[in-house]
Amino acid sequence: MNQNELKLSYPFEGLEPEAGFALEVVPGVKWIKMPLPFALNHINLWLIKDEFQGKKGWAIVDCGIAKDPVKALWEEVFKNELEGQVVTRVIVTHMHPDHVGLAGWLCDKWQAPLFMSMSDYMVSRLWTANAVAGAGTGGEMAVAHFARHGLTDPESQAKIRARAAYYPGLVSTPPASYYRLMDGQSLQIGAYQWQLISGYGHAPEHMALYCQALNVLISGDMVLPKISTNVSVFDYEPEANPLPLYVNSLMKYQHLPEDVFVLPSHGRPFKGIHERIRQQQLHHEERLAEVLAMCETPICVSEVVPKMFKRELDLHQLTFAMGEALAHLHALYFDGKVERILGEDGIYRFVRK
Repeated sequence: MNQNELKLSYPFEGLEPEAGFALEVVPGVKWIKMPLPFALNHINLWLIKDEFQGKKGWAIVDCGIAKDPVKALWEEVFKNELEGQVVTRVIVTHMHPDHVGLAGWLCDKWQAPLFMSMSDYMVSRLWTANAVAGAGTGGEMAVAHFARHGLTDPESQAKIRARAAYYPGLVSTPPASYYRLMDGQSLQIGAYQWQLISGYGHAPEHMALYCQALNVLISGDMVLPKISTNVSVFDYEPEANPLPLYVNSLMKYQHLPEDVFVLPSHGRPFKGIHERIRQQQLHHEERLAEVLAMCETPICVSEVVPKMFKRELDLHQLTFAMGEALAHLHALYFDGKVERILGEDGIYRFVRK
């Protein structure tokens, strides 16, 4: 456990749900873990006791990726944890594959409606239809985007090009209709009201859920206890400036009680949200200062990455590291602290003003 983690508290220290089972974290809210085939090897999902449109059962929050082993684990969960009832609806915090992946399958299986923000629903529909082949981390657009920022290694480019079907390979097509989630909306789930809190910078329109009566926040990926939320610039929005959006979004959690029980998508449920927000703010302040210092002479993103991430990265991690390094450079660029120069080699470099 690192020093930042030690400043938080973990009510379920040493406990976690077994595969195919759930662990009740507060009355009527159950914790599920599903595997991921990445360095980040799990996602936390949630069941909330619910009654919706005359059906008594459980609302699902987030879904896992669309792979047969995850479907099989869900079948075990249905057998072990629904208490003879049904899935009433599927609520998705945002459109990344580990969150929305099996939404279409779950909604179809249970004839249950999908609840998402409009932005994330529409992007997920678009990308699963392959209308934007490989947007984000694979395909020709991604190759060109990363090449503009210095990733010209032919082997890496070939691997990125081959990932054109990455998103639809992990995400089942979402239902043709959905219920829209909006910031500030109060969503009745079973006996309790849950306030929706939008977040930006990590996904188009991420939705966290806060229940005052239970003093619980389902934070999705916006607030995590150990790792920093990924904030990246990818090919589908090459001029994006997501880092200020993310940091400003964290302020939306400042009004919550210090002892709110945070249920994150990755890592352990914890308490200490204000401390964790301070840590994230300081982390990005320090990273911006580090990157600015790197810009004393012209530097491109691929040269920044090994200075920011001092460990060996696989291709999946490298694309996110490139996106995150560019997000910090863009924050400095749009803040007027660095210039951006397009070289004769077609690569962008950044230099301090």
